[in-house]
Amino acid sequence: MPMDGVVADQRGRLLRGALAGTGITLAAVGLCAVAASEALALGSTYAPKAVAGFAVVAALIVATLPEHHPFARFGWANHVTLARAALVALLAALVGEGDAPRIMAFAAALGGAAVALDFVDGRVARATGLASAFGARFDMETDAALVMVLALLAWQSGHVGPWVLASGLLRYAFVAAGRWWPWLRRALAPRFRRKAAAAVQMIALVVVLVPGVPPPAGMLIAAGALVFLCYSFLVDTLWLHDHAEDLRP
Repeated sequence: MPMDGVVADQRGRLLRGALAGTGITLAAVGLCAVAASEALALGSTYAPKAVAGFAVVAALIVATLPEHHPFARFGWANHVTLARAALVALLAALVGEGDAPRIMAFAAALGGAAVALDFVDGRVARATGLASAFGARFDMETDAALVMVLALLAWQSGHVGPWVLASGLLRYAFVAAGRWWPWLRRALAPRFRRKAAAAVQMIALVVVLVPGVPPPAGMLIAAGALVFLCYSFLVDTLWLHDHAEDLRP
């Protein structure tokens, strides 16, 4: 088979695998959303919001996958991240559904599961030899969306003020600033401190959602995690600024 034919065959297999995975997960999101809506007496728009949110993720995957995933298989690691994205969609649909203890408990359970899976996908990708730029970006964007949604729900819970939204907005503000200052778009070397800050942030926001956690304690936990996250962003920003000259011709 000519090389072009081989590439086309690999892309076809890759897209079929991705479509199968996203389709099954989309159906699971719909079923879980309907069940949760009935069990928790959520609004009639909860299930449609969850399905629509995940459908957007699925469309983005299909659109960007072939150019950034150089393998013929979607890979188990991406399926794990896909499951995390499904949990984020179910969480995001809870925004605007109220702050009843049963709703916050459900949110904390979903968030805890999403955080736990975050420690799995990277290891699976390396173990299976299917690590890719797509997988790394998919994982990072899922993390960012998870933090943003958890921050919104933490505010919705009434345990913390609107300042907690900075937890989710920091990363998006950093990316937006890169449009004006190109040196902010420079790749950063992997650092444990950066991963730790993200993990602490997610765990802290999940704890805030747990019914029974005293609001003062939740506020202290969320504030401490936010300070750590701000410190991490500040360290990276200062390093990028100090090396901005390296990008000039």
